[in-house]
Formats: sequence, C-alpha cells, structure tokens
Amino acid sequence: MKEKILIVDDSQEIRILLSRFLTASGYEIAEAQNGDDGLIQLIEFMPDLILLDIVMPGIDGFQVCERIKSDPNTKEIPVIFLSARSEAADKIKGLAIGGADYITKPFDRGEVMARIENQLKIRHLTNALMAANYELTEKQKNLDEDLQAAAGIQQGLLPQKLPQIEQLDIAWKFIPSEKIGGDIFNVLQLDEDHIAFYMIDISGHGVPAALVTFSVSQALQPHMGYTVRKISELSCGYEIVSPGEVLTALDTEYPWERFEKFLTIIYLIIDLRHGSLTYSNAAHPPPIVLHADGTVDLLEKGGTIIGLDGILPFEEDQRKLREGDKLLCYTDGVFEMMNEKGEIFGENRFHVLVKSLIHLPVHAMLDEILMAMKTFANGTKLRDDVSLLGIEYKDRKK
Repeated sequence: MKEKILIVDDSQEIRILLSRFLTASGYEIAEAQNGDDGLIQLIEFMPDLILLDIVMPGIDGFQVCERIKSDPNTKEIPVIFLSARSEAADKIKGLAIGGADYITKPFDRGEVMARIENQLKIRHLTNALMAANYELTEKQKNLDEDLQAAAGIQQGLLPQKLPQIEQLDIAWKFIPSEKIGGDIFNVLQLDEDHIAFYMIDISGHGVPAALVTFSVSQALQPHMGYTVRKISELSCGYEIVSPGEVLTALDTEYPWERFEKFLTIIYLIIDLRHGSLTYSNAAHPPPIVLHADGTVDLLEKGGTIIGLDGILPFEEDQRKLREGDKLLCYTDGVFEMMNEKGEIFGENRFHVLVKSLIHLPVHAMLDEILMAMKTFANGTKLRDDVSLLGIEYKDRKK
C-alpha cells in the first residue's frame, strides 16, 4: 500500500512541483489550497504525513497544526512545515506546537525527500512500538488476572475454618510478599484424638512455587494416604502415619529434579488423649514451644530439606504438653524482613519478642508480632512470605 501525503499550500506552483516528484517517488498525494480545505481533506484522506505551509488565506498553518494535534485521531500524524518564513521564532513556534520538522522555501528536492523519509520511518517505528506496548499491556493485564485468580485459590488452601477442638486455641497469619507465594500451612483433624499441623516453605515465589504448594497441600489431605492410611484393603481400620514417615514419603514424591524446587516443612501431631506432641522437622525454622512455667525450647529434631532423595533419615521427637503451653510455627520470612536502612529483623530479635509475649493468648500474640514487624519495616516491602501459626494447649481433664 502506498503511503499518503497531504500537501497544504496556497501556491498552486508549489503543490504541482511537490506532487510531481512525490508521486514519482511512489507516494499517494492529496492537495489542499488553504488551511480550511486542509482540515477537510485531513479527515477524508487520513494521510501518513502532512506538508504544511504557514502563510495562507483564512487560518494559517500554525492554527491548522494546533487543530491536528488536539484531535486524538490525527495527533500522531507527522507535520512538516514548509514555509518562506525563515525566522528562528517561527521555527521554534512550529516545533513547539507539535510540528515534526521545518523546511524553508525555496527548498531543495533532495532535502524534502530526506526529511519526509525520516519522519515516515519514525512514524513506522512509533506505530510498531505502540502496537508492541499495547500487546504487552494486554498480556500483563491477562497475567495479573491469572495471578489474582491463583492467589484466590492459594488463599483457599489456608485453614479457612479451623476445627473446633476444646483442648486447643489456634490462630494464624499469612502475608504473601507477592500476589502468590511459596508458603502454605494447615490444620488436619486425623481422627477424634489426633490433630496434625504443618507449615511448608517452597523455594522461590510466584506461580511455580505456588503450584508446588497446591500439589503438596493436596497430597497431605487425610484421604490421600500420606497422613492416614488403611491397615488393609479388607479392613475398615486405619493408622496415623508418623511425622517421620510423612516427610520420608514427601521426599520420595517431590525430588528436586521433578520441579527444580526444594521445600522445608515442619509436620507435627498433637495427641489430645495423652497430651503429647510428636514432630519431625525438615530444615524448617524450628517452632518455639512456650511452656506455661516460663521455659522455652525449639523443635529442631528431623532431617534435611525435602527433595534430596533420602540422603538422611527424618528423625522424630516428642514433647509432653501441659495446660497453657503454647506452640508457634513460622517461616523464615518473619525474621529475614528488612527495613529502609537495610537492617534485618533477625532471628534473635524475633525470639526475644516471642518470649516477651508468653503471657498473651495466641491470637493476641500473633497480632503483637505483626505489629512489631510492621513498625520495624516502616513501609519497606516484604522480601519473603510471612506465615505464623499459633497453638495453645488446654488440658481437657480440668
């Protein structure tokens, strides 16, 4: 398709001269003998470029240019002034109101052709850039909508409705560093006497990490056989799978090579009937046990990260729970957060804070931790997801 040029000039000789050599160069030409005629032909012809005289009967070239640039449909069309007025003030005014170039009469044919080709080349590049920008904007919009939907699904995997258990008070907080993150945790009622808790941190963020969290959280549902299994196909009996066995099964099911992701996890089971806690820790930040007598210890026993194909066994450990004992699970995003000075919140500061809150109910404890983190961050964006899960044990015999 030929590129189209509109010539607006009150001199018939100039219009004829320009039309001849521009037509010979392969352009489609339209002519207008004054400014008003030029604006009419602008709409009908819709050129790729305009050669515009300044001094004409009726409205002058400056006024024509201003109207072209004020119309969203024509403002991107390059305008080259072609005038006998050679004062610097005229050239400055022409460029200031949106002209792309300025050529003084008498003109040289070669110069006019070079200026036109340059402006048309710029117009092509500009159009291509605008099209690419529009395409990227649409893709980003679709990606944002997909991420928003995925974030909603991930939020749905968190414990929306906690089991009503007389012996336990449970509270949780989750703040993703991006729209979707790599943390997940849940509370599973395995049977009348056994409640399982887990917290997982997948390496990385965004969609790949979130997809792995979806998969692992579904695998840990009691009906999938990882946490509760039938004794035999012919029996209605079942058995609770121990924490170490659960982590071993995950290590087999989620090797590094499968998703190029590793994960840390704390998996623990509270036996309500006997007031005991059994756990295994796969390189996850050790949960803090706040005993009612004021002592504190960490749940560190376990093994290495999930995904290393069983290079080390996952050991288990137990704790006896007493009335008022509290347990706090968390991910490393809690103490790795930074403030605007580049200072890290730090594990030691976090532990001191938690110990100072030992007298509070778990709901209030989590609120105080988040408030302290917010004060420390002072508006600095989170670098990692933040997950907190608090549990308080109450002896049902009382």
